Amino acid sequence: MADPARGAVRASRLETFHRILRLEEERGYGDRAVMGGLDRFLAAWRQELEQEPQGALLDHLTRLGVFQDSYASRTVEDRGAWASRVLEELASAPDASAKARAAAYRPRKPRPVPPGHSLNRPASVLPGVGPTIASKLQAVGVHSVRDLLYHYPRRHVPIVWIRDLAPGEEQGIVGTVWEARAVNIGGPRRQSTEAVLSDETGNLRVVWFNQGFVARSLRVGERVFVTGHVRIYRGQRTLEASSYETLAPDDDAFRPGRLAPVYPSTEGLTQRTLRRVVRSALDEWLPRLEDHMPQEVGERQDLLHLADALAAYHYPEDGPARSAARTRLAFDELFLVQLCMLARKADWQKQGSSIPVPVREEVLRAFLDALPFRFTAAQDRVLDETLTDMGRTWPMGRLLQGEVGSGKTVVALAAMLMAAAHGCQAALMAPTEVLAEQHYLTIGRLLEGFSQPVQEPNALAVTVGPLSRPIVIALLLGSQTAREKEEVRGRLKRHEIDIVVGTHALIQRDVTFPRLALAVVDEQQRFGVMQRRALGERGTRPHLMTMSATPIPRSLALSLYGDLDVSVLDELPPGRQPVRTKWLRPDQREQAYRYLRGQVEEGRQAFVVCPLIEESETLQTRAAQREHRRLSEEVYPDLRVGLLHGRMSLAEKVEVMDSFRERALDILVATPVVEVGVDIPTAPAILVEGADRFGLSELHQFRGRVGRGEHPGACLLQADDPSPEARGRLAVLEQETSGFRVAEEDLRLRGPGEFFGIRQSGLPDLKLAGLGDLPLLGRAREEAARLLAEDPDLSHAEHRALAAATEPLRRALAEHGTAGE
Repeated sequence: MADPARGAVRASRLETFHRILRLEEERGYGDRAVMGGLDRFLAAWRQELEQEPQGALLDHLTRLGVFQDSYASRTVEDRGAWASRVLEELASAPDASAKARAAAYRPRKPRPVPPGHSLNRPASVLPGVGPTIASKLQAVGVHSVRDLLYHYPRRHVPIVWIRDLAPGEEQGIVGTVWEARAVNIGGPRRQSTEAVLSDETGNLRVVWFNQGFVARSLRVGERVFVTGHVRIYRGQRTLEASSYETLAPDDDAFRPGRLAPVYPSTEGLTQRTLRRVVRSALDEWLPRLEDHMPQEVGERQDLLHLADALAAYHYPEDGPARSAARTRLAFDELFLVQLCMLARKADWQKQGSSIPVPVREEVLRAFLDALPFRFTAAQDRVLDETLTDMGRTWPMGRLLQGEVGSGKTVVALAAMLMAAAHGCQAALMAPTEVLAEQHYLTIGRLLEGFSQPVQEPNALAVTVGPLSRPIVIALLLGSQTAREKEEVRGRLKRHEIDIVVGTHALIQRDVTFPRLALAVVDEQQRFGVMQRRALGERGTRPHLMTMSATPIPRSLALSLYGDLDVSVLDELPPGRQPVRTKWLRPDQREQAYRYLRGQVEEGRQAFVVCPLIEESETLQTRAAQREHRRLSEEVYPDLRVGLLHGRMSLAEKVEVMDSFRERALDILVATPVVEVGVDIPTAPAILVEGADRFGLSELHQFRGRVGRGEHPGACLLQADDPSPEARGRLAVLEQETSGFRVAEEDLRLRGPGEFFGIRQSGLPDLKLAGLGDLPLLGRAREEAARLLAEDPDLSHAEHRALAAATEPLRRALAEHGTAGE
C-alpha cells in the first residue's frame, strides 16, 4: 500500500510555523511556544524537507534565514525583529505555501476499472468472504466493497519492539514463532496456548488463555502479529494475547512504530478476519479509486488524496499521519452534507414562489404596545430579519434559537399575525400535544389584551389594532375527537381559521391550507428535515421558521440545519434574576422542603417537577400523582398544593395554571408539562425530582421557569441514586448558567444523535466528524457554498465524480421529502 499522509504532515508544518511565531509574539518571544524550544522544531522540519525530491520550500525558507542562526541564542529584541520579518516574507510568497499544499493533495489518474467491477458489488466477491463471513459483516453494517473501505477502525494499537513493551495499554508486536504448545492453565479442562516469540530486540512469552486451538495453527518460524496486554509474573513479562494473525514475509503493514487498526466487530467476527478482508478491499480498490474532491478544494484545504487518506486511516504510519487522514475523511463527510443541504435550500427556494407578506405597521405596533413588556434589542433584530424575508417572493428558511426565556414564541406570534393581517394563514407545529397546548395557551395570554368575540374549547378570536375582522386561532391535535378534528380541518380548508397550532396532525394528507404563508416548527431538533419540510409543502410554498428551545452552538446548527439561515436571540429580557442551581443528596430532601416552605411563608410560590405521572414498576423515581398526595397530606398539609400533568384536558390545565397564576395555589406539582411556556414571576423556586432522568438541556428548560420576577431564583435537583454519567450532567448544571455552554456539554455527553432523523432511509450518521470538528465544519460549508455558486447543479465535467458521491444523500432527501404524511 502507498506510504500514507506524509504530504499532509509536511504541508501542515508551514501552518504550524505561522502559529508558533504568532504565539511567540503573544508570549513576549520567550521561546515557550513549542515544547523543547523553536530550534528543536526547526531542526526536525529541516530534516523532513531535505527528504523532499523537490526542495522549493526548503530553498525559500533557507533564503529567508529560517534555519540560519539559533533562535535561543538571540536576544528578545532580535527574536521579535526576526519573527516579524519572516512572517512578512512568508505572507508575500504564496508560491511556497501553494507548493506545500500541492504536496499534500496529489491528484492522480486511477487505474482503469475492469468491466463488471464496482464498489457497490457485495463484499462476498472478495476472496475468502463466504456466506458465513458475509452474514457477520452485514451485522456490522458492511454489505458492499465500498462499505469495507469505509469501515473505519474504532481505535489503533501501537506496534512496538519486544524490548519496549510495558504494562498498561494494549500494544502489538511482530515476532517469529520459536515454539508453541497447548498447556493447562487453571485446571485440566481449561487448555490454553503458550508460545515464545522473538524479534531483533529480544524474546517474549505469549499466552492465549482458554484458546488451546491456537497452538495447532502456529508454525515454528512463522512471522506473526500479536496484540495484547503485558503482565509481570515472577519478574518476567508475559503478553496476554487478545488477537493474532500470520503475516506474509514481505508484509510491511505491521512494523514497530506504526499503528494497527481495531475494527467494530460482532460475535464470531475476529479482528484477524476483519483486517484480512478490509486489506483485501484496500489493496484491490485503492489504486482504482477516483477522488471526487475537486482539486482546487483539496489544495486550498491541505487535504490528502482520498486513496491516501483511506490507506492512512486504516494503517497509519504514526499519529500525525492518522490525524491528517482523519481530517480529510471528516472534511469529506461534512463537505458532502453541506453540499446537499445548501443545494436543498436553493431547491426549496426555486421550487415555487411564496406569498410575499408586507408589514402592517399599525397592526404590529398595536400588538407590541399591548404586551406587558418591551421587546429586547435582540427580539427587534430577529423580527426585522424575519419580516424582511417574509416580504420576498421566495420562501424563507430560518432557524430561530436562543436562551430559555429569550422570547422566541412572541417573535413567532408577531410574524404569524402579519401573515393573518395580510389575509393569509400561519401554522405552528410542536412535537408533542403538551407543547402544542402550551403554545396555544401562551398565544391566548399574549393576546388577552384584545377583544375576544369568540372563545371556544379549541379556538379563540381576537381583533388586533385597526383590522376590520377578528383573527381566528385554533388548536388541532391527534387526541381530539373525530368530530373536533373534522371541524378544525373544515374551517382551515374554508379559510375560516387564520392561525392553527398543532402537532403532526398538521401534516396529514386531509389537512388543507388554501393560503398558508408561514409555517413555524417549534422544538425543531425533535423533527427530522423531512418532517419540518412536510409542513412547508402544505398547499402553497410557505415561508418557514423553525425554533429551537435548546441553544445550539452556531457552527453545529449550520451542520444540523444547514438548509436554514440562523437567527439568535442572544439577550434576555431586562429584570431576569440569576438562578442558583444546587444538586442535593438524598439526605438533603428535608432541607429542600424547608426551603420551599420558607418561600411560601415569604409570600412566594414554588414548582415541584416529577418525571412521571404515575408510579412505574421499572423506573424507581417519584411520580407526580403520588408526590402530590404525599406533599399535600404529609409535608405541607397547611399549604395549597396543586397538580398539573399531561393527561388532563386542556380546560383542566387552564384552570390549574390560572389558579397558580392568581396565587390560589402555593406549590404546583407537575410533570415536564411546565418545561416550556410557563411564566409565573411570583414562583422563584423549583425542585426537580428524579433529576438524573432528564438531559441537561431539559433541566436547563426547567431552570428557566424561575427567576422571572423580582426575587433571585433557585433550582434544586434531587437525584436518589444517579449513575456516574448523570452525576456528571448534574455537576455541569451547578457550574454553568449559559444555555449555549450547557447545550455544548449536553451534546458532548449524549452525542448529536441522528443528524437527519431518517436513518432507515439510507442517509447515515456521520462516522468520523463530530462536535470537535466545528472549525472543519465552517471550512466545509464555506467550500460548499463557493462551489455551488459556480456550479449549482454540479453539472461541470470536473464535478462528475462529486455529483455521484452526493447522489445517495440527495436521493434520500428527495424520496423522503414528504415524510410524516
